Amino acid sequence: DSTFIRDPHSAASPEIWNLSCIRCHVTAGVPGHDRNTDQILSTAADLGISCEACHGPGEGHVQWHDQVAEAKASENGLPEGKDPIIQPDSLSAERSTQVCGQCHGMKWWDEKEEWRQTGFDYRPGDDLTATTPIIQPTKMDELPWLQQIVEKNPSLLRDFFWPDGMMRVSGREYNGLLETACHQDGDMSCVSCHSMHKSDPDDMLAKKMETNQACIQCHSSYKKNLSAHTHHAEESQGSQCYNCHMPHTSFALLSAIRSHQVDSPDVAASAATGRPNACNLCHADQSLQWTAEFLNEWYEKPIPEVANEDQEISSVLKHLLQGDAGQRALAAWHLGWPSSKDVSGHHWQPRFLAELLDDPYAAVRYVAYKALKSFSGFESFGYDYVASDKQLQEAQSRAVVIWEKQGNAFPEAQSPQLLLNDSGRVHSEQLQALLDKRDDTPIRLRE
Repeated sequence: DSTFIRDPHSAASPEIWNLSCIRCHVTAGVPGHDRNTDQILSTAADLGISCEACHGPGEGHVQWHDQVAEAKASENGLPEGKDPIIQPDSLSAERSTQVCGQCHGMKWWDEKEEWRQTGFDYRPGDDLTATTPIIQPTKMDELPWLQQIVEKNPSLLRDFFWPDGMMRVSGREYNGLLETACHQDGDMSCVSCHSMHKSDPDDMLAKKMETNQACIQCHSSYKKNLSAHTHHAEESQGSQCYNCHMPHTSFALLSAIRSHQVDSPDVAASAATGRPNACNLCHADQSLQWTAEFLNEWYEKPIPEVANEDQEISSVLKHLLQGDAGQRALAAWHLGWPSSKDVSGHHWQPRFLAELLDDPYAAVRYVAYKALKSFSGFESFGYDYVASDKQLQEAQSRAVVIWEKQGNAFPEAQSPQLLLNDSGRVHSEQLQALLDKRDDTPIRLRE
C-alpha cells in the first residue's frame, strides 16, 4: 500500500487477482469462478499483453497464411477472402480507440452475468460499448446503471475522476479521449500518436510524436507562427502543445502523468474542481489569479472570481500544503519537474517539499522526496519514506535546516505568493495557516 495513494488509516480492501487484474493484465483472461463452490480456476491465452490482445484471435490468421503458402506452392492462385486479423490502425477512429479502451478505459463489469465464468465477449474490431459499459460521469443522466453503481459505491467517482468528470488517475486514457473534441468531432485515435511496434517502449509514442508534430499533423495552421498562438518563445516549453493541452494532472506509478483529455487552460474549471491549471504547473510560483489575467489578455477569457488565497498564493503551493493527497502528490512532482524549475526558480521549493516528508500518505512522501533530491544540496539526502513517525519528523527538520543554511540571497526574496519575506525566509504563520486547512478527506486513487 505504500506505493499507492490509499488512506493509511483504513484497512486495505482485498484485491483478488483472478477477478480484478485479470481483466487487463493478461490476454483473453477467463476468471473461471464457480458460483456454487466459490472456487476459481482461471485461464488465459497469455500471462501478459500479446498479439491477440490487440489483433484479435490468431487462429484464422494462421490458417489464412497456411492457405496462401499452399496456394503459392501449388500455383493454384491465392485463396478468396482476406486475412481476418485485425489491424487497429486500419479501423475507424472509434473502433481503433476501443481496442486500447478495452484495458485503458474506466469500465464496469461485462453486462452478461456469466462474466466471472467465461470472461469478456469483446474482441478487437467489435463495438466495445455493446458488451462493456464505460463509466462516464459527464453522461450520468444518460446512464441509469451508473447512477445505481454510484449510489452503492459513493467514493467510486472521487477515486478515479476530478469533479467535472476528467480522469485523475492514469491507465484510463480511453475515457479522456472520449471527452476530447478531436476524437468526438474528428479522427483522433490512440494510434494518431502511439505505435506499439515503432516506438520507445517507455511511452509508445510514434516517431516525432513527442514533439509538436503530434498536434500539428492536424492543426497545421499553427506551424507558421506558433508563438502568435502560445505567446511563448517557439522553442520554449510554453510552446510545447502537450504542456498546455495535456498537462500532468493524472497520477500513477508514483508520478504525474499527462491527461489524455485534450483541453485548454481554464481558471474557472481549476477553481471549481481543484485540478491544477496547466499554466501554473510551469509557472509554479504564480497564483491562479495571475493565470486568469494572462488568459484574459491573450485569449480574451473572462476573469472568474476566485478565492482570496487563489489571488495571493502560488497555486501549486496551495495544492501542496492544503490539497488532498492526490493534489499534494501532483504539486510535489511538479516542483521537481525541470520545465517548472526553469521557469519558477531553483531555490524556494525544497522548503515546502520538506513539509511533505512526514505526510500521512507514504506515496506522497515518496514523490516529495524524489523531487527534493533534484535540488542542489539534497542530492544525497538520506530518507526512508516508510520509516517511523519520529524518523520522518527528524528528516523533515534536517531538510529545513539544509535549506535555511543555503538561504543567502534567494532570488525569490520578497515573494508573498511564495510565503517569503524580504529576507527570503518563510512566513511561518501563513505557512501554518495553510497546513491547518489541509484536506484530510480519506482518498484512494485507483490507478
